Amino acid sequence: MSVSIRRLNTTDSDFNARLMAVLAFEAAEDEAIDRAAANILAEVKQRGDDAVLEYTRQFDRLPASSVAALEIPRAELQAALDGLSPQRRDALQQAADRVRVYHQRQKQECGSDGFSFTEPDGTVLGQKVTALDKVGIYVPGGKAAYPSSVLMNAIPAKVAGVGEVIMVVPTPDGVKNELVLAAAAIAGVDRVFTIGGAQAVGALAYGTATIPQVDKIVGPGNAYVAAAKRRVFGTVGIDMIAGPSEILVLADGSTPADWVAMDLFSQAEHDELAQSILVCPDAGYLDSVAASVNKLIDAMPRKDVIHTSLTNRGAMVKVRDMDEACEIANLIAAEHLEISAAEPTQWADKIRHAGAMFLGRFSSESLGDYCAGPNHVLPTSRTARFSSPLGVYDFQKRSSIIHVSAAGAKTLGKVAAELAYGEGLQAHARSAEMRFE
Repeated sequence: MSVSIRRLNTTDSDFNARLMAVLAFEAAEDEAIDRAAANILAEVKQRGDDAVLEYTRQFDRLPASSVAALEIPRAELQAALDGLSPQRRDALQQAADRVRVYHQRQKQECGSDGFSFTEPDGTVLGQKVTALDKVGIYVPGGKAAYPSSVLMNAIPAKVAGVGEVIMVVPTPDGVKNELVLAAAAIAGVDRVFTIGGAQAVGALAYGTATIPQVDKIVGPGNAYVAAAKRRVFGTVGIDMIAGPSEILVLADGSTPADWVAMDLFSQAEHDELAQSILVCPDAGYLDSVAASVNKLIDAMPRKDVIHTSLTNRGAMVKVRDMDEACEIANLIAAEHLEISAAEPTQWADKIRHAGAMFLGRFSSESLGDYCAGPNHVLPTSRTARFSSPLGVYDFQKRSSIIHVSAAGAKTLGKVAAELAYGEGLQAHARSAEMRFE
């Protein structure tokens, strides 16, 4: 199987237009999908468990008698964990431990206890940090199962102090993935329901007689899940509307070409819309990676998906130097950025926009997906320009603390009253004035 990846050169007069065409992705809201999700949400909101059960029977072919029957007992989660081979259980435990250690450090750096300070007149100002009460995590099922998503979504929620983590995962035809259940046991998930799709999002957002309403829903899903999350935002919080996975590799030509080719494959195999881009100042190296792509692709079980992804959305970009490569990286604002160079730190210092940065030839993006520690839930579709990876801070909220002293009420009251009268809000002004008259 031969792969032809488009080639771009920054010296070409139409380079910018061609690059933006490569990056263009619109989650093109399919009206039929959005309409179907809206109908499902409306039914779940109105009929609760009955609608959830109906749609689960229809879409996942589960002949359950009640939604309660779709909840997986904690004992079954532990049994799934106990049933893993020692090698696989150890790998899952190590991954969970690393994710937990990283997010515990993140919690400390966030200032988990808030802060306060006292002004000379005795007024105390500060901020209190509290965790969300209930969080729902959506874990994809069906064609693929992602135990890593369980760890990445549940562990930071638990580290943040979330009171109850409720997981939903579709199990078409009743087929459960034992590694997903084991991951739920290790991550400390409190309750698991075998439901999916827009009906699962609706159940978490509105609550039913069986499934509690949550405060926030996180985790990836298909187009129906994304449409439903978009519609329930405001009733509950959501993490993000994720697009296709993407990787940008900045290479100086010092990394074996086969390694970089496989790194491009690692994202391309997700789905046909995934994007893999290589940027390098060495044209000969780009040729070498292209040759490696064609040499290695036939051995890939998902070679057809990889081929479509690289052909339709992949690119190799020839730049003048690594400084220009960094400029392009900031423009692209990729979900995953590999700086595969001999001295990666000097180039990382020039990067402002990236979901996660992988520095040096040994830092393959796949390690970040599973066990490095930092979260693999990352902003896509150039949203790294203004968004961050999922983290402890996504499961906490902050309340301002204002404890005004008698002396402070006089000083601040005069300022507030003056401004309130200026806005024509007399009750505001009098409320402030009455404290010092």
